[in-house]
Amino acid sequence: MPHGDDLDARFNELVAQIDEEQQRRMRAAAVKGAKEQRRTDRLARRESRSARLSEESGGYGGYGPEPRRRIGRAWIAMAVVTSMIAAAGVIVVFHPDLLTAGVVLDEPPVPIAEPDVEPAGNPADEATEEPTEGAVEEPASPFAGSPAEKYAEGAAGFVMPEAKALGGLSEKDVAKGLKRTRELMTAAFLDKKTLLGGKPSEFTKLLDAEQRDWFSEYAKKHKKKAAPFVIQFAKGTAEFATDVIKVHGRVKLGTFKDSGRRGVELKLNHLVVYAVHRPGRPDTTIRVVAHPTGRVWLYREEGRLVVWPLSWGASSTPASCDTRDDFIHPTFEDSPRGTVAPTGAPIDPYELEEDDSEGCTASKGT
Repeated sequence: MPHGDDLDARFNELVAQIDEEQQRRMRAAAVKGAKEQRRTDRLARRESRSARLSEESGGYGGYGPEPRRRIGRAWIAMAVVTSMIAAAGVIVVFHPDLLTAGVVLDEPPVPIAEPDVEPAGNPADEATEEPTEGAVEEPASPFAGSPAEKYAEGAAGFVMPEAKALGGLSEKDVAKGLKRTRELMTAAFLDKKTLLGGKPSEFTKLLDAEQRDWFSEYAKKHKKKAAPFVIQFAKGTAEFATDVIKVHGRVKLGTFKDSGRRGVELKLNHLVVYAVHRPGRPDTTIRVVAHPTGRVWLYREEGRLVVWPLSWGASSTPASCDTRDDFIHPTFEDSPRGTVAPTGAPIDPYELEEDDSEGCTASKGT
């Protein structure tokens, strides 16, 4: 029969093994929980492109010559309230019982020696072996823990409906129009040069010749503003944390009639999620959720197929609503509070349904 000292030694050995495993879990849960809590508890600013272009550029709603008919959309903005939770607090909140390994001790715990390292070659031990010191762990995806984690990557998220003869157009024409629309969205929302404030050359060359002339002229007259249609971060405010951009949404196929013209109307509604950080500061990485919506008309004129974007706009979260240059100015956790106060109950930035709120509106974290 084992003596009392042997039983105590065995007990301490078992407790040490349980403590080591649970401490590793607790540390991992604390780090993950703290990061996710900062992301999900934060309220963010949300900014939306304005209809104020209509008074500056002429034409139908400020988007060039006919057939543009801009539906007025108010700028929305969202403000931020940040709630931080310390890692130790996370452990206590979620698993306070783990701090004692399920054992109630009458005396203060004594230091427990590290367990002996087993000889190499045991598969079971190798499977649970701790990473060696200095080993580089693969960084977690910046989209982990958010709805964007399950979204498609890049242009794969722009899923187009099946082409069919509609609105006086043949199936072939509709297929061509859908393809060009997908190319336009890719250039407007995924082109890195454009996104970081560069000239939207890829988007410009895809426009119909008449609309392209207007687009280029507008850019010349408004050099300090973001280009219409496209999404752009203000220069020097952000860098991409990853090459991956997440996309989710839908395109609805319908018809239109306007001033004797008829054809196919595409209704666009997407969420585009960017992982960005301050320039040179990967530790400040956040997710910015843009919500571009709009319409595209497909019709025939003078024997050619016309693909004409109209009523395009986008909101973004979290972004400053204190600026009026149409660029996204992302707000990071250490960004100073803006001068525009939020209103209303926080809305979900991952909600695809269009929001008609006006002014600076609160948003849940991204």
